[in-house]
Amino acid sequence: MRVLSVARDLQRRHARERQGLFVAEGLRTVEELLRSSLAIRGALVAPPASDLSHAQTVLATLRQRGVTIQEVTGAEFASAADTETPQGILAIAEVPKRQDLSALRIDEPFRLVVLDAVQDPGNVGTIVRTAAALGAAAIVSLPGTVDLWNAKVVRSSMGTLFHHPTFACTWEELTSFRSRYAVPLWGADAAGEPLSKLARAEEAFPRRLAVAVGNEGGGLGVQARQAADKLVSVEIASTVESLNVAVATGILLYELR
Repeated sequence: MRVLSVARDLQRRHARERQGLFVAEGLRTVEELLRSSLAIRGALVAPPASDLSHAQTVLATLRQRGVTIQEVTGAEFASAADTETPQGILAIAEVPKRQDLSALRIDEPFRLVVLDAVQDPGNVGTIVRTAAALGAAAIVSLPGTVDLWNAKVVRSSMGTLFHHPTFACTWEELTSFRSRYAVPLWGADAAGEPLSKLARAEEAFPRRLAVAVGNEGGGLGVQARQAADKLVSVEIASTVESLNVAVATGILLYELR
């Protein structure tokens, strides 16, 4: 594998989808990747990582696994990197081959996080990490949402993306899954019913539930609003217009526990 050429190509979503590969950039991200079961196809190293003892330990582990490592200049590495100040190490790995939503195990309580055109990769990565930490079974990405294997999403998830179930699907697929397993959908909306008030009522939260969060600027789309069985919100001070979508998702999931 010509690692540098492939890494450059994988900056494009179309290339990631066509090749079934993604880039994990940064020392900590590569370490987390090594702890996962995902297949690693190659790695790039450049200064300053090539001069760090910590990085050398990671590179030694990659070599032990038979991973091709290409040494490049700082300028060459920057042409494939996603960060403004690259650490000088990245790896290319295979996107996990997951089945559709029907493969999910429906335990109770069951929580599903639905991303409706959430476009900021940092927000999406944080939501993936938060959802896993607060017991969500999986994350569903609907059309209009940033690619879950975007390099910044991968970094922001802090390794969670390597093992927590994520699915990209259409509204039709999500609707079919919800109908089959009787999973209601609640939409997060500033004008919705405060979740903290619902929490005071007995049996207020369904044992199975999908929670949709919307675009950073426009909120939930028309289709999500129409599909939602209920709109809910996080109570905040009247002097603040809204919360960051990742922060709001974390609060909602905490309340739903």
